[in-house]
Amino acid sequence: MKKILIAVDDTQATREIFSKCTKICKCMAPESIILLFVEKYSGHSFMNEMIGDGEAATLREVLEGTEYKEALDKKASTVLGYYKKMLEQNQPVPVVQTMVKTGHPAETIIDTAKEEDVAMILIGSRGQRAGSRLFMGSVSREVANTADRPVLIVK
Repeated sequence: MKKILIAVDDTQATREIFSKCTKICKCMAPESIILLFVEKYSGHSFMNEMIGDGEAATLREVLEGTEYKEALDKKASTVLGYYKKMLEQNQPVPVVQTMVKTGHPAETIIDTAKEEDVAMILIGSRGQRAGSRLFMGSVSREVANTADRPVLIVK
């Protein structure tokens, strides 16, 4: 297998399943792994699901260069660094590439998988916020239902 994409975030749920992801990757022996962190600019509410592409693009433009955006980027860098280090502790070590993108998580994961021509997507079974019972698993479910390549949901 040439390339795998692993979607990560800053939740406890992702930290809990990531050791399983590293074992899976070791068995598959990919040439490279992409760790993807999707930044979301809005808070945790029903509005997250209702913001369209136009509004999201405007919000991105307005926030570019602000302290808020810098804080989001720093957080993404820290999270990706943590998971990259975990992957690099296993032998053999594939090439690990990190990416930070913004947008609707499921759509961004699917679009990145297509752009990077990955063979498989690995994603946790819980939603972006493990404490949210209403949307639990909505991102992983949407990725699995709409991706044009294999998706492995890790629980």
